[in-house]
Amino acid sequence: MADSSRASSDKDKSKLALRTKNTTIRSQKIIQLSPSETSRPQDIPEDSELPREHAPRSHTPGHLPSKSQDKRKKASDLALRQRSQSLKDAQSPSSSRSASSSIPQSSHGNGHSTPKTQENKLPNIPLTASPSSLVSSNPTAPRPLNLRSTSAIASKPLGGTSPVPQRNITPIQRQTPLKKSFVAFPPLPDAKTAPDVKPAPASGMYWSKAPLSGTPPHSLRAHITTLIGSSIYIFGGCSSLACFNELYVLDADAFYFSTPYVCGDIPVPLRAMTCTAVGKKMIVFGGGDGPAYYNDVYILDTVNFRWTKPVVLGDGRAGDRYPSRRRAHTACLYRNGIYVFGGGDGVRALNDVWRLDVADTNKLSWKLISPPASPSIEDKTKPKARGYHTANMVGSKLIIFGGSDGGECFRDVWIFDAATSLFSPVSIPPAASYPRLSHTATIVGSYLFVIGGHDGVDYCHEVLLLNLVTMVWDKRHVYGSKMESRGYHGTVLHDSRLVVVGGFDGGTVFGDVWILELAVHAYYSQISHFSIDV
Repeated sequence: MADSSRASSDKDKSKLALRTKNTTIRSQKIIQLSPSETSRPQDIPEDSELPREHAPRSHTPGHLPSKSQDKRKKASDLALRQRSQSLKDAQSPSSSRSASSSIPQSSHGNGHSTPKTQENKLPNIPLTASPSSLVSSNPTAPRPLNLRSTSAIASKPLGGTSPVPQRNITPIQRQTPLKKSFVAFPPLPDAKTAPDVKPAPASGMYWSKAPLSGTPPHSLRAHITTLIGSSIYIFGGCSSLACFNELYVLDADAFYFSTPYVCGDIPVPLRAMTCTAVGKKMIVFGGGDGPAYYNDVYILDTVNFRWTKPVVLGDGRAGDRYPSRRRAHTACLYRNGIYVFGGGDGVRALNDVWRLDVADTNKLSWKLISPPASPSIEDKTKPKARGYHTANMVGSKLIIFGGSDGGECFRDVWIFDAATSLFSPVSIPPAASYPRLSHTATIVGSYLFVIGGHDGVDYCHEVLLLNLVTMVWDKRHVYGSKMESRGYHGTVLHDSRLVVVGGFDGGTVFGDVWILELAVHAYYSQISHFSIDV
């Protein structure tokens, strides 16, 4: 009897142990929340489950890869865990920022890691950098990433003892402008809604709006437009809401917009920078956004669309100095050197001249050509400090026109001789000249074509011609549709046309493209070789 009761007791104990084991297994399954559950039990810690990797996506929409029973389970478990995590974040807002920063990033085939769009959000970083730190002259020092969508600029880390992270721009740091919907072919004009334009004579210039296709930007101003071959490369700039670092390519023959995939060390969002074509490479210098001003140099190879940020040597004669951080300056190429003039650093306007040696794009170096003038002493041997002017190179002569120092809109013309490093003013009566800033100037034969800009009172759309032989201004009548007045646009010359991209009229930021037909037989000068004597 005792033996039977003892056996019955042992049997009950084994059943109890089995029941306890099943209960333990059941409690582990509770961690994997079902879709119908809305919260995590408080007695189970959130970190009791190890993070799982993403299952790779199949090429077939809606299907996971084969041999993936275990992977499919892990992917569903991860989705449930993310759902519970988002519910917990909604219940505890104070911990949402720290939780979002710890979420793993998914890696794609292109080698760049992209963060979760629903979990990661740009932080609101307060502006703590002082104006003196924004105009530091060392481009190799780490500078903050410009996150314009948060309406704040990241400050520079203090002390300088912490290691500097790699500055590869991830997609969360790239600002993409608003794009128009894709257009495969430009629509044919409707005779009922088309503008009534009077016929232009064969010898007259006329405006027309370009029939765009592809995916053009919605609006841009203070961007760069650089012509290489028959392609117009458009980079950076800003709208009325944000600054961008997106690259567009406009086919100057078909007026088709494309956005190529770029890689490498992509610049932060910039505006009012310069871009100079050196062979098939674009060299970008300076620019900024908001209170941030930069003096970095970036190179884009238009063959493989890779950005690089080269190490640039300073001017050793002046204690390894570099150009101060600036924007609204100009840059022109002459004999393997890019000549940078003027601009502003956020504190004052500038009138110094620097030369960037680009004979070897893998070994760049700066050289100070003309130091800045003292602000307390008026120097009549060089132009006043200014920004938003234009500069064009003709031979060894750099033609500088217009601009502003923040208080005055200039109308003067200066010549800087790169061979002698001397400035010379051009004698033009003030009544026969025109004040301009934020305009564009393009060399067409022996004429300097000035389009748009601000005259100190309002934006304008006029086309001005400066005869570089006689140094006399001329204003020509232009036929066709009337382009809206604007400044901060870009202009390039291609196939006897001036192509104008974007701009700003004080209220509207434009994303259109206009064409100025030059009537080449009338406006291309018969003088193919000339020199500027001042």
